[in-house]
Amino acid sequence: MKAAVVYGANDIRVEDVSTPKPSRGEVLVKVRASGVCATDVKILGGNGLPKKLPTILGHEVAGIVAEVGSEVPDVTAGGRVAIYPVAACGHCFFCSRDKHSLCLEPYGLAHGADGGFAEYVLIPRQIVSLGGVINIEQMPFDLAAMVEPVSCCLAAAERCGTASGQTVAVVGCGPLGQLHIIVAKAFGARVIAIDPRGDRLARADMLGADFTVDPKDRDPRKAVRDLTQVGADVVIAALGVTKVVEESVGLVRNGGVFNIFGGTPSGETFVIDPRLIHYGEVTVTGTFAASLPQYVRAFRFVAEHSSLIGNVISNRCSLDDLLDAVSAIKQGTAQKTILTFSPKPLRSLEQ
Repeated sequence: MKAAVVYGANDIRVEDVSTPKPSRGEVLVKVRASGVCATDVKILGGNGLPKKLPTILGHEVAGIVAEVGSEVPDVTAGGRVAIYPVAACGHCFFCSRDKHSLCLEPYGLAHGADGGFAEYVLIPRQIVSLGGVINIEQMPFDLAAMVEPVSCCLAAAERCGTASGQTVAVVGCGPLGQLHIIVAKAFGARVIAIDPRGDRLARADMLGADFTVDPKDRDPRKAVRDLTQVGADVVIAALGVTKVVEESVGLVRNGGVFNIFGGTPSGETFVIDPRLIHYGEVTVTGTFAASLPQYVRAFRFVAEHSSLIGNVISNRCSLDDLLDAVSAIKQGTAQKTILTFSPKPLRSLEQ
């Protein structure tokens, strides 16, 4: 099979590798769509490279079940599926509380196991036994690949207690910020979208943001105060720029919630006045990834909001075009890109 194999920083090669064979408890999926995440782009640039190299990235995966290993109930060859990427152990302190993303035995697609930037991906038994092979029915594969990022945004909204009548400020309107806008609006919140790029603000407006703020034109803190009098109920820092995260804390009202959603570079720090937390009773939290129940809820959410979610996808590419797609994302000329594979007969497994 063909796969995009990462050998090191800025070193990804599209090459032929062996097609995996499922063992007991495993499932082999023929990939039809795999989302290119901002985390993938960071890793390819050398930030947080896996310890085990070479490897295959891609954790936003949808496809067709090609082969099923022994002792796998409820999964059938030919099924159209999306894959929960966290191979949680299912029994540790966090798993027993449905906090699968915090599992004490971290492992998963593109995180110890090869991911979906390949024609086939082997689903580890932990994911299968957890119930992480989700039947997507007739949902298009590119939309199904969006279930994973949507689940992360749902997890953040739930953690922040986002509710009808609240004001949510989304800082950073890249693909994940756009999904946060869709989720917050679905929860009944009023949304203030903040980004220095006009094209992203235009997209935020199209997706339902009530107000847009360009920090080049208006001070975001003053703009949010003018719109809310007291500050936003919830602030989502949906970007990984530490300086902007620090500056965004001032957007939240007393008693509100500030969520660090975007992953920042390792080792960086930011300063926060502890009086804001003490006297202002501000909750500072963070979320990444999602639990399996949140992933299942995200599938239903994508199905119910398919038109809006589909509008977040800006580009589709083939495996041979993946390097160019990653370069376009780095340069800011593409936003959410989905790697897609044209249908081929399953008999290719025998070749």
